[in-house]
Amino acid sequence: MTSLLPFFMEGEVVKGFGRGSKELGCPTANYSLEVVQSIPKDMAPGVYYGWAQVDSQMVHKMVANIGWCPFYENKEMSVETHVMHKFDSDFYGSNLKICVIGYLRPEKKFDSLNDLIEAIQQDIKNADAKLDEYEAKVLKEHKYFNNTNNITV
Repeated sequence: MTSLLPFFMEGEVVKGFGRGSKELGCPTANYSLEVVQSIPKDMAPGVYYGWAQVDSQMVHKMVANIGWCPFYENKEMSVETHVMHKFDSDFYGSNLKICVIGYLRPEKKFDSLNDLIEAIQQDIKNADAKLDEYEAKVLKEHKYFNNTNNITV
């Protein structure tokens, strides 16, 4: 699993299940099934962290669930990326680049929606801390993002 990292994905943001913002208080950007199917078969399902860029904007921290979301019993694998930045509006149709650099935990079927929400909040905190480490910050500047014109904070 870790030998596959860093892992880069790119594609158009499509409408997902509509649960992120409404039910979970955590908006997510979703890739099409075609993009999801490009993930290596030996990449373990779970919660990952890394960097994300919407169109050619600034690069931001992200946390992503890659898998089947057992609480919701998804029939298809998905990649649900929470970009850790407050956007003024949704960005459906935009190009999303992500650089997955670390693994936080495996997927889990939670007993309640509240337990899932608490785990997501903890995942965001854990990702935030890990992305402040030097080794992670280096990948924020990766040529994949072509961010020579962006000001990083």
